[in-house]
Amino acid sequence: MNGRNGIGWILGILWWLPLNLAAQEDTTALPEADTIIRIEDISLHINDSLTRIDSLWYAGFYNDTLDHYIWEKDAGYYVSDSLPGGVVWNTDTLKAQIERLNATSPIEIVYHPALESTIRFFLTKRRKYLERLFGQAERYYFPLFEQQLAAEDIPLEIKYLPIIESALNPKAESRMGARGLWQFMYFTGKRYGLEITSYLDERFSPERSTRAAVRHLNDLYDLFHDWNLVLAAYNSGPGNVTKAIRQSGGYRNYWNLRPYLPRETAGYIPQFQAVWFLHAYKDYYGIRPARFPYDFVKTDTVQVAQNISFDQLHRIFGIPEKELEFLNPEYKLNVVPYSADKHYSLRLPYYYANLYKAYEPLINDAVRYEWSQREKPLPKFYKLPNYVVYTVRSGDCLGCIARRYRTTVSKIKRWNHLRSTRLRIGQKLKIYTRYPHAYASSSKGKSSKTGKSHKTGKKVIYHTVRPGDSLWNLSRKYGVSVRDLQRWNGLKNHKIKPGTKLKIYKS
Repeated sequence: MNGRNGIGWILGILWWLPLNLAAQEDTTALPEADTIIRIEDISLHINDSLTRIDSLWYAGFYNDTLDHYIWEKDAGYYVSDSLPGGVVWNTDTLKAQIERLNATSPIEIVYHPALESTIRFFLTKRRKYLERLFGQAERYYFPLFEQQLAAEDIPLEIKYLPIIESALNPKAESRMGARGLWQFMYFTGKRYGLEITSYLDERFSPERSTRAAVRHLNDLYDLFHDWNLVLAAYNSGPGNVTKAIRQSGGYRNYWNLRPYLPRETAGYIPQFQAVWFLHAYKDYYGIRPARFPYDFVKTDTVQVAQNISFDQLHRIFGIPEKELEFLNPEYKLNVVPYSADKHYSLRLPYYYANLYKAYEPLINDAVRYEWSQREKPLPKFYKLPNYVVYTVRSGDCLGCIARRYRTTVSKIKRWNHLRSTRLRIGQKLKIYTRYPHAYASSSKGKSSKTGKSHKTGKKVIYHTVRPGDSLWNLSRKYGVSVRDLQRWNGLKNHKIKPGTKLKIYKS
């Protein structure tokens, strides 16, 4: 069977793939060993009914943050007696609702003026924000949290903790260096088995960070035997809670210790309890969780047998890279690594997970072939250097360097502890990247012409397509994305013919 016929056979069978995956796994014959399989040949751009992550994600679903609303002396500043939804505030009703809620949980919740003022603040100033978070939590994160909390007999109400810690942003980073949904510091994460390397940071992984948080919470409960004190210790550290107990004369009730706790922690428990209360009584207070496009139970994981990038997965399945980043936030370089001594998993929508399993040999062949065609194939996971060292030259700026290495200015500043964007000639910069070679800002090849675009203020390069060129190779050569190449040239797919002139904009 020659290569052309083999590829045609593959494309033909993929059109009727959704009809019966299980049957195809048994009856599908793979191409011969000497057939070259390219990613473009097995692209599974299948029209299905899967809902994509909508504009909320792309627009920055998590730009807002919960204010650290602390003291009851501020009560009344934010709120009025008339609340949205026609609810008239009544403190006696609130007390009765809190009492009923307290009877249902091992975490003590009692009326306090600070709790009341925090609840009213959320209702008047953060209502839409809570509706977004509740919708996201109910559809995606609560099933994951509840499963692992229940397995360790931890109160399920702890599932509200990441709303306070990270606003359910799996990529959240604090000024102190805490990361992920559960906001683990580096050494705490390592202590509880979270792997942190140049390729991945498992503090960003919802599954693994939740498992580590459960262990951490169990250890804190063994120390304090009170869930409110456990939450306070989770926020400020067990040392601060122990110090507060000592300074208070031995009190062990949170509200008695509150004046002795750090200011942020003093508002932490009211925020947690307010979110818990408002989710429990969301119908009464007219809080309507917003639609969130993904359902956790409709996703599945697959184990990779070699390095595979999000861009390659996008070109195979048509899944936007932003979705892959959301489902797999732990992979810092948008590459799922492979190591012989540890298996790394990839989370996909259930439908695509089945496709991956059914056609894994073909996918592996195509990805392996693409890596082999690069100038320097990507090294094994455990042999990849952590970083490259870049020497600043005359005319350099952080933005230019970031574009060359396909990273961001903020990351370069963080890696090198820079407080400003000023650079000096000869300065050494550490740059963590999966691209060991910088991309030139302009092409020197004979097949390209440069000019000035008055529309964009950028240089425009005209590249004449040669045999063997692909959008993927050209995007890497010129330091742009495949999507940009398609948009600039009105391309509807990845196919380009030799002799075609492509327009490329460069800064």
